[in-house]
Amino acid sequence: MSDVDVIVAGGGPVGLAAAIEARLSGLTVAIVEPRDGPIDKACGEGLMPGALPLLERLGVDPAGHPLRGLRYRAGDAVADHYFRGGEGRGVRRTVLQAALAERAVELGVERVPGKVTRIEQDASGVTAAGLRADWLLGCDGLHSSVRRLIGAELPAPRRRRFGTRRHFTVAPWSDLIEVYWSGHVEAYVTPVADDTVGIAMLGGRGTDFDDEIAALPQLARHLEGAVPATGLRAAGVLRQRTSRRRAGRVLLVGDASGYVDAITGEGLRLGFAQAAAAVGSVAAGRPGDYEKQWASITRDFRVITSGLVCLASSPLRPAIVPLARALPPLYGAVVERLAR
Repeated sequence: MSDVDVIVAGGGPVGLAAAIEARLSGLTVAIVEPRDGPIDKACGEGLMPGALPLLERLGVDPAGHPLRGLRYRAGDAVADHYFRGGEGRGVRRTVLQAALAERAVELGVERVPGKVTRIEQDASGVTAAGLRADWLLGCDGLHSSVRRLIGAELPAPRRRRFGTRRHFTVAPWSDLIEVYWSGHVEAYVTPVADDTVGIAMLGGRGTDFDDEIAALPQLARHLEGAVPATGLRAAGVLRQRTSRRRAGRVLLVGDASGYVDAITGEGLRLGFAQAAAAVGSVAAGRPGDYEKQWASITRDFRVITSGLVCLASSPLRPAIVPLARALPPLYGAVVERLAR
């Protein structure tokens, strides 16, 4: 007999969302996570408009700052798009984590300190971290041990990008997600509170955060006199490839299932949607449906993001913002496709 219906490996936002989904479906759940308390991560912290209804159905409404659209900026060239389907929200990662964790506890999700380092499965269940369950959901992030244990990890590409993030105590000067394009980095500015903005930077290994801010004069002016509110946090390699998203009774969800790049900023929306699909497939006794559902959920992300990363890595990079400015219908269509 199983200890629980579902083991969730990883207690970040996507793991918590998967656990909540499982409880709402009437399944018993245990989250296996070695870290205690809110789990921070270097990320943009902007929830696209499509992510908020997914959180609402989980019973979670985290505090944050409204986001009305997206701004691309390179020097004096600016391209704005305002979301057509409602606002997004800038939310500190730790605030989102705490809200999801509180909801999980409210629903009776069990937490088991530890990490999944071995997986054994048979026709009737799966064993990991000292627990027996019917299913295991691998929600353990970019560097997923579950992905490796089921043999679904593919080698990282030669071109590797990383992310860094720091918060500043300063009143937001815009209610847009601002993306500053320089010669070789993108700096994402997201207001997350009335007195705090987060800046996430994407670039190659060894990117110097302070030097790159100084090289963006429009952004540097906004930060004059601003006090760093957090230390510098890093993440990467961003590109993660997988050969499959399911092996028997183990399903990969969120960044663990494969990730292209953070350049388009909809990782959490995708993770929440994948969590709902994974839980729905196992609750219905149709785990084989998940692979097709995963492909459908992530298709736009994979195609658009891969194309934008290729463009950003090519000699055409300086043309990205002028092109977005010159072709607002195209720019808007891409943003809306990713924001929904």
